[in-house]
Amino acid sequence: MDFIIFIKFGLVGFTGLAIDFCITWFCKEKLRLNKYVANSLGFSFAVVNNYILNRYFTFHNNDSHVVSQFFSFLIISVIGLTLNTILLYLLQKNTKINFYVCKVIVTIIVVIWNFTANTLYTFKL
Repeated sequence: MDFIIFIKFGLVGFTGLAIDFCITWFCKEKLRLNKYVANSLGFSFAVVNNYILNRYFTFHNNDSHVVSQFFSFLIISVIGLTLNTILLYLLQKNTKINFYVCKVIVTIIVVIWNFTANTLYTFKL
């Protein structure tokens, strides 16, 4: 595995993280949506951002099957979202840790899943 690819994936992930947290915060705090709905919305917006940036910046992928590739990325992301939501719920339910600190912990775990699955399946390195 190329270390530069992992660094680029991490940089893209930070942009996704910023989008995720900003949208989650806005939806939860300003729109007063349920925190898990807000979390799902933030995660979803980050997925679109991350696909585009990872396709062109991280993996320099020119696969002409963009729709099927995005679908693969989306499936992996939905699995990641499911893991994210379940782990966030369990951590929040079973600890006194702040919601956003829990979200950081869970995000680190889900990043490992996303990188591995997308490297091996979506972008096939």
